[in-house]
Amino acid sequence: MISFVGAGPGNVDLITIKGRRLLEEADVVIYAGSLVSKEHLEFCKEETEFHNSASMTLEEVVEVIERSVKDNLKVVRLHTGDPTIYGAIREQMDLLDARGISYEVIPGVSSFTAACASIKKEFTLPDVSQTIILTRIEGRTPVPEEEDLESLAKHKASMAIFLSVQEIDRVVEKLVKGYGNDNVPVAIVYKATWEDEKIIFGTLKDIEEKVKKENINKMGQILVGNFIEGEYERSKLYDPSFTHKFRSASK
Repeated sequence: MISFVGAGPGNVDLITIKGRRLLEEADVVIYAGSLVSKEHLEFCKEETEFHNSASMTLEEVVEVIERSVKDNLKVVRLHTGDPTIYGAIREQMDLLDARGISYEVIPGVSSFTAACASIKKEFTLPDVSQTIILTRIEGRTPVPEEEDLESLAKHKASMAIFLSVQEIDRVVEKLVKGYGNDNVPVAIVYKATWEDEKIIFGTLKDIEEKVKKENINKMGQILVGNFIEGEYERSKLYDPSFTHKFRSASK
């Protein structure tokens, strides 16, 4: 069996129990070396074969998997965060399907939830936002025209912007146009949950300057929206006057 496993955002203990168990049992581990903490590999068997996919092509990754399957070996394809978000796993799975190789996908903690936890906030506040937009700015990888940051910002939803901190000037420019003002709260979380995590708070007015001052140009999650600061209504979930199946209204 081939297991695509989400390693979590950085801290080695934020992998799932199932993901850790699969690592412990793996004969072959193909890991994203530029992003995944190498501490994860310490839980593997001494004889485990390791491949750093940072220097491999898609075809080379699949060749290792195919060879391992023929040798009846257990393979873990270890991705950062959650593999279903910017994990480029679909193209791997399609090639495995074409070869008749079975696989499973084990979810992981994404950097966007880890970043929100690091700043001790909540994306979904009752009268502020009930929607989270996960996106990125276009770079060498394009985004559909309808998903341009300016257009998405007009929804005023909570936003988590991946893979874009190196383009913070363009990100800010598009968001200001979409929001219609530059007073929107922003948090930049560099390497969420890693030992060298760094958090920067600001607004669209000053966040570009702060990011450049700290020289953050990679591995930074950009969180945007009024969930970061401001007033909000109390949730109905624990409101004593709100009844539901498990609780009667307080007198």
